Amino acid sequence: MAQMTPFELFGLKPAFKVDLEALHAAHERAILQVHPDRFADRPAAERRVAEQWASRINEAYAVLKDPVKRAVWLCEAAGRSVGAETNTRMPTDFLMQQMAWREAMDDACGDDEKNAVRDEARGAADKVLEALSSAIDETHDWDKAVDLTRRLMFIERFLEQNAD
Repeated sequence: MAQMTPFELFGLKPAFKVDLEALHAAHERAILQVHPDRFADRPAAERRVAEQWASRINEAYAVLKDPVKRAVWLCEAAGRSVGAETNTRMPTDFLMQQMAWREAMDDACGDDEKNAVRDEARGAADKVLEALSSAIDETHDWDKAVDLTRRLMFIERFLEQNAD
């Protein structure tokens, strides 16, 4: 029997746009079914299976709640590798924007200036998320989805490295 996809595990339609509240509720319902307290008086083999299911449920939840991981999963399910580990090439204009953000952070004199750079990067991320939703859910343009996913990864990394 094939392993359930993260979407199947929570009874969701495979899509980039996910109702996070519904996902959270589905996760809570699923994890309650395999909670250790329910298997405390069961044989060791049943407890191990419950632990394995809990691990699988938590892994699936982590994939679906994170936009980058969700996009990577959907692209790969469509047969398109994002190539994050092997392909770091990006369009020149995007790399120039990254450099401009980094220079602006280095040159920022205070929190207000740093926050402005972060806000600009977050705005760019929001635009990428919107375009990614369209590319995956509406047009099924997987080449564009791969490009946008990689852009989102770069922006998220910048924001993580320059967190408040």
